[in-house]
Amino acid sequence: MRNIDTELLRTFVAIVERHSMQAAAIEVRRSQAAVTQQMQRLAEQLGRPLFERVGRGVQLTPEGQQLLLYARRMLTLHDEMLSAMSGVSPAGQIRLGAPHDVTESILPDLLAQLAQRYPNLQVAIHTGRSPNLLNDLRKGDLDLTIAITLDEPDLRSVVLRTSPMVWLAASGFRHAPQEPLPLVVAEDWTYFRRVAIQTLDRAGVPWRIRYTAPNVVGIRAAVRAGLGVMARSIELLGPDLRVLGNAEKLPALPDVSFRLYLGPRNLNPLARQIFESIEQRGR
Repeated sequence: MRNIDTELLRTFVAIVERHSMQAAAIEVRRSQAAVTQQMQRLAEQLGRPLFERVGRGVQLTPEGQQLLLYARRMLTLHDEMLSAMSGVSPAGQIRLGAPHDVTESILPDLLAQLAQRYPNLQVAIHTGRSPNLLNDLRKGDLDLTIAITLDEPDLRSVVLRTSPMVWLAASGFRHAPQEPLPLVVAEDWTYFRRVAIQTLDRAGVPWRIRYTAPNVVGIRAAVRAGLGVMARSIELLGPDLRVLGNAEKLPALPDVSFRLYLGPRNLNPLARQIFESIEQRGR
């Protein structure tokens, strides 16, 4: 029976995630020549080519892509096994980003899970808008972040929750059907602003921007004041707000997914272990 050395798999994953033999060599603390030899040995043991040359670079073969899925799962289980058998919970700090939308819903649930699973973990929480959090993640200023987005193909992510997006207004708000719908939106072209306007346009519902704010805190305050309507996930519904719909002849909005993203150049092994553990449980 053949056995694959986990160190070979760890180097393989590092090459894929760093997009470079040289960067992977630094991470696994080996010479570049040793990393090359490891990959040759792994390919020989599996009897399949793992990389193919494209121009001046290399990319995964179909067999390499398949191996990547198994390698990540095996390394996650391997590291969890060592932690469990040693009786010592992994310790360290991660920098976690979260949009304001989830600070009272998804974030507390995630933090509770992390505290139970990693009692020695320290979490530095950074709140902000999803685009800014994703930029910080790409720059290496965050290890993980929750974000609302349609497609970020360069980042690994796992869905934490999918929620309905709804039209929210103050409890006493009343819309005159003959008037354009007053919208409360972010200052720039955010996901929620884009979806709201595109949905109204497709349904032929006239609208106007009544109020803008740089973040959801200001947007929610304006909506609570009765200045207009916002398109947001159901997580922001509170006792002072109500959902608008058929009675106001407003079109249905698509669901929104909240994802946990791992930094593309993440050098924090604990953050990666946490991400892959959550990813594994979500399969």
